[in-house]
Amino acid sequence: MPHLEHVPCRREQILVDADSPLDHIFFPDSGVVSVMAVYSDGSTIEMATIGREGCTGVQAVFGTSRSSARYWVQIPGSATKISRAAFTRAVRQMPSFRGLIYAYVQAFTEQILLSGACNGAHGLKQRLARWLLMMRDRSDDDALPITQNLLAEMLGVQRPTITNAAGELEREGLIERGRRQVTILNRPGLMKASCECYQLLQTRIAFHLPKTYA
Repeated sequence: MPHLEHVPCRREQILVDADSPLDHIFFPDSGVVSVMAVYSDGSTIEMATIGREGCTGVQAVFGTSRSSARYWVQIPGSATKISRAAFTRAVRQMPSFRGLIYAYVQAFTEQILLSGACNGAHGLKQRLARWLLMMRDRSDDDALPITQNLLAEMLGVQRPTITNAAGELEREGLIERGRRQVTILNRPGLMKASCECYQLLQTRIAFHLPKTYA
């Protein structure tokens, strides 16, 4: 506890940037953090998301001292921060903590692998439904403070393309779009509209982290 610090996480705040020192690990208490790949031209695409089930900088477990990704606050909230040095000591000295972190590393890795497979195998409407459900699970609120520009950036498509996909979900009565907000109106219906990757990911997270979202 003496090594932990509670900090706010503001919308669009960069907690750790790509190719920068991995000085701190953040455990979100609320809100959602995106793990972003950053390309040489400045463009980005989301690889994974982190809520209260996990933490940033899992590569620190393996001795890495620099971040390979950008950790960007997508939905504001708060987090508990710890220095990388204190984190690695805790992993080394506390077997229960080490076991939990290793379980999360497995769940996080499977999320990245599944996300890559989903991007290649499924259509945008299904991927959008999956993404919205994942945000809902982490934020505990049907009203998600996100814009269509953000949706396009997270899913790696142009805004007109995401507008069409979101419009389909809205016409089906599954979501409602507002100014800087998307509201989920019918979660069971959105699950049917999603690809099987959503349920597969939930199953894997529940296997590795059975108390997630409890």
